[in-house]
Amino acid sequence: MADETYSGEFYCVKCKDKRKAEGNVVVNDKGTRMAKAKCPECGTNLNRILGRA
Repeated sequence: MADETYSGEFYCVKCKDKRKAEGNVVVNDKGTRMAKAKCPECGTNLNRILGRA
């Protein structure tokens, strides 16, 4: 699979707000696609579950 990216809204647990960010899509051990990015405000890791691969 080619390097896939996701651009959209993530929920930041530290800021307690939705943030627009762009991140890479990875597949975990269970086969679920997840987008991982950094919060543009505080730098916290962001995760968004996208569904099955």
